[in-house]
Amino acid sequence: MGHFANTAQAEAWNGYEGAQWARSQERWDAVNDGFNQPLLDAAAIRGTDTVLDVGCGAGRTTRLAARRAVRGRALGLDLSDPMLARARESAEREGVANAAFVQGDAQVHPLEAEGFDAVISRYGMTFFTDPVAAFANLHRALRPGGRLAFVCAAEAEANEWLAALASLGDVLPLGGFGKAGAPGMFSLTDPGRIRGLLTAGGFDGVGVRRVEAAGKWGADAADAAAFLLDSGPGRHVLDQVSEARQDAARRGLTAALERHEADGGVWLRSSSWLVTAVRGEAAARS
Repeated sequence: MGHFANTAQAEAWNGYEGAQWARSQERWDAVNDGFNQPLLDAAAIRGTDTVLDVGCGAGRTTRLAARRAVRGRALGLDLSDPMLARARESAEREGVANAAFVQGDAQVHPLEAEGFDAVISRYGMTFFTDPVAAFANLHRALRPGGRLAFVCAAEAEANEWLAALASLGDVLPLGGFGKAGAPGMFSLTDPGRIRGLLTAGGFDGVGVRRVEAAGKWGADAADAAAFLLDSGPGRHVLDQVSEARQDAARRGLTAALERHEADGGVWLRSSSWLVTAVRGEAAARS
């Protein structure tokens, strides 16, 4: 296990949260796969590229990047040992020999200087306690002219799954869940903050544009409600209330999700920022 500066997140992703994501890899991919093509297209991955996938989790985007970099390679970096174990198993099963995975904290991990042509991330850039340090470390890891592309959640209220959870405010202590700024999935909802952090980390040409996709959260409303409440955030709030309130939350969420049932599943739209930037040629030579 490598050195972690981000100890709180390391504990979470090597505990219940990481185990749940590893156990539910296919379900989380069904939720988020709509963002894969916009992300990988924005990274402009070529056949000979070396790609770094930050917060790679169970490795879906790492394997997809490796398939594009057919004569290159892709390295997935994540805090979570359970998710990395699942990533390695999936890569071996799918025969993706040019994908590898390492446990580490992107804020401090000793990445090879100028060792990558592209850095990508699907929802892995929002958990840093020191995002400027993390982006500076990633900037050093890119070759001159290298590309950064990542997807992060836009405003909490623009995501239908969170709106469904918010409907439970009378039975669950949702508090500041979805609050922008603090480390967590909603830490980069402000495009101005994104641009400022990346510029402070050394990047040039920062672009931020909205992308949206519908993800499948379950086979029906009851299944989707159980999955959502079994996730790390769901489990966190459920554990704070009585069994009666937990039952009420499950019933309420199921009812809220029924209107999203269609085409053999529950489909919820997520709104995200697709962020792009480059390591400038001139800055790298100076």
